[in-house]
Amino acid sequence: MKIGILGGGQLGRMLIQEALKYDDEFYTLDPNADCSCANISYFTQGNFNDKQDVIDFGKDKDVVSIEIEHVNVEGLEALENQGVKVIPNSKIIKIIQQKILQKQFYDEFQIPSPNFQIILSREEEIVIGFPFVQKLNTGGYDGKGVQVIKDENDLINMWDEPSVLENLVDIDKELSLIIAKNKRGEIKSFPVTEMVADPKLNLLDFNISPTQISEDIQIQIDKIAQKFMNAANSEGLFAIELFLDKDGKVWVNETAPRLHNSGHQTQEGNANSQFEQVYRVLKNLPLADTSSLGFSGMLNLVGEENFIGTVKYEGLEEVLKLPNTYVHLYGKGDTKPGRKMGHINVLANSREELLEQLISIKSLVKVVS
Repeated sequence: MKIGILGGGQLGRMLIQEALKYDDEFYTLDPNADCSCANISYFTQGNFNDKQDVIDFGKDKDVVSIEIEHVNVEGLEALENQGVKVIPNSKIIKIIQQKILQKQFYDEFQIPSPNFQIILSREEEIVIGFPFVQKLNTGGYDGKGVQVIKDENDLINMWDEPSVLENLVDIDKELSLIIAKNKRGEIKSFPVTEMVADPKLNLLDFNISPTQISEDIQIQIDKIAQKFMNAANSEGLFAIELFLDKDGKVWVNETAPRLHNSGHQTQEGNANSQFEQVYRVLKNLPLADTSSLGFSGMLNLVGEENFIGTVKYEGLEEVLKLPNTYVHLYGKGDTKPGRKMGHINVLANSREELLEQLISIKSLVKVVS
């Protein structure tokens, strides 16, 4: 089977690495000739934001998928019209890649998400109360295109672009649910993961799985997942990012229609990984067992401040001596501040032991040049 992936980054790389045990051909499209997938797939250098590039790339594939949502949807629609299978379908990708459409989608299908206001420019009257979060309609990624406006003095900092303004949630925990659906209509989710962010980079720092939540909170999440999957009406794997507020209510922050950083610990922490699951969705195979094997967590390896150039990993040998510790590098030759270069998964017997190990490993490893 010819499987095409728009995007050649680390998510595509890890999908291909997992699927190499099966018999399929993987093709990737990316503008960067040195991308993570370039050397492990049939690689085409091209622009996944260009309609014709997407059509030319996908027209002879059995199925086309994505590892980044910022792709040309018109190209995907054209492929669907030509009979090419696109997973997830172009309709839900289009909704998710625009924050305004995404929020309207949650509103329409009564999926709980924070109160919001849509603006097309900063000249419009702001009717939402302070503090609020401004999210650019398009192009936001890995914490970019998102900022907090605390009070009237901050209004001068607002971006003059179409945006969603969203009430700031008093967050107790940030959670993630990764859920998949195949053509047969089978749906399976992984145990809920807790995400701990790096406050400086606004990037995911640690994953902790499974998280510790009450039965009531799990029921809220299950209802959200059911509503979302019914409304999305698409095969695929989705990462639903959630806020748990200090009153015990769960809100949807946003959704990714693809593999996600919050699912990396599934590689060693679950009976099967999110990458195995995506492969099975693309092939319409029975969905994989997602059972947790105990406590697992993930630490992102990101480029240190003030280091740009050929990457070096300080402290990696010390980490490789540790038990129940697994290193995954992304094949990126050059580092820069905040760039995701790899991750480390850890297994433990308790949440406390897991956090202790993650914090210790974070102090050991530096991504420099």
